[in-house]
Amino acid sequence: MSGRNYLFVCSQNKLRSPTAEHIFADHLGISTMSAGTNNDAENPLSDELVDWADVIVAMENTHRNKLRKKHKAALKDTRVIVLNIPDEFEFMDDALVRLLKARMWKWLPTH
Repeated sequence: MSGRNYLFVCSQNKLRSPTAEHIFADHLGISTMSAGTNNDAENPLSDELVDWADVIVAMENTHRNKLRKKHKAALKDTRVIVLNIPDEFEFMDDALVRLLKARMWKWLPTH
């Protein structure tokens, strides 16, 4: 069975989504990437990234809304999950890692 592609999305792609991409990169059965909804993000969200993803994980509702507005055609019927993680953490912050793992466990494949 081939793996599923998980795209993690936040605003700037500097703190939350790159942390998620990093900590789930070694999870069996998935590939990870991350992007930001802002035009000046480290890795701006694009139709190509949206098309690549089987599952898109947004940190906040605002990210899901921007995704649906700007990338509607590429989104098609891709599952979008919102974790409701506020922008108050540093990259790889222990509390952020714990929160991501706690909120992602039910969305990850088990082997």
